[in-house]
Amino acid sequence: MTDYNEIKNDAKTRMEKSFESLKADFGGLRAGRAHASLLDGITVEAYGSPAPLSQVGTVSVPDARTLSVSVWDKSLAKAVEKAIRESDLGLNPVSDGQLIRIPIPPLSEERRKELVKVAGKYAEQGKVAVRNVRRDALDGIKKLKKDNAISEDEEKKYENEIQKLTDETIKKIEDEFARKEKDIMQV
Repeated sequence: MTDYNEIKNDAKTRMEKSFESLKADFGGLRAGRAHASLLDGITVEAYGSPAPLSQVGTVSVPDARTLSVSVWDKSLAKAVEKAIRESDLGLNPVSDGQLIRIPIPPLSEERRKELVKVAGKYAEQGKVAVRNVRRDALDGIKKLKKDNAISEDEEKKYENEIQKLTDETIKKIEDEFARKEKDIMQV
């Protein structure tokens, strides 16, 4: 990295990507309602290699308590059913030829608490990713100081700016987690 602006912009971009990734992870956690994005993280063994579910069939939401997957190639129906069953979503698909119906069971209190724990784990991973970005940015600032590209006062100022950016992103992560927790626990 040649200058502070480059370091700061890189850190900002990477922190934002960490936050977006967390939101995508949260999207995969169901809160008792059927939602097509629920199956986004599922990969199916198709033609000898793993493929996202969206590349082997169409996911639709016929009603609030049911998902359905219309598999394009009938020979993959069993593999799709297996992938859904083995995912950590606790779903039990029912195959009907090329159409796979997935009833969404109402969440028990125990399952809701488990999902909140999973969401907490995702949030913690997001925070760790943000802290790693902060560490990389601070290393870049130290290198600029070592190369005499910036003064000691600038070094302190830049370190404080990176810390502020880190704090803001972690606050966003915590807010998103609180929102998701409320969503999961709502009956």
